[in-house]
Amino acid sequence: MPGYYIYTLDNDGHVQGRVNAICEDDEQAKRYAEQLVDGHVLELWQEARKIAEFKPHKLSQ
Repeated sequence: MPGYYIYTLDNDGHVQGRVNAICEDDEQAKRYAEQLVDGHVLELWQEARKIAEFKPHKLSQ
């Protein structure tokens, strides 16, 4: 199973934290990361490959 990294970004785009995730594929990793959105922008990565970015609902409207 591939390893993924979910980075929490601050308002200036700087990394504030990281969650490691073991998921079967990109889709499972996206579903997992989406559950972690809590007011901060998140980026989902696998090694050097950026997979997705998730924005809090209040920022994306």
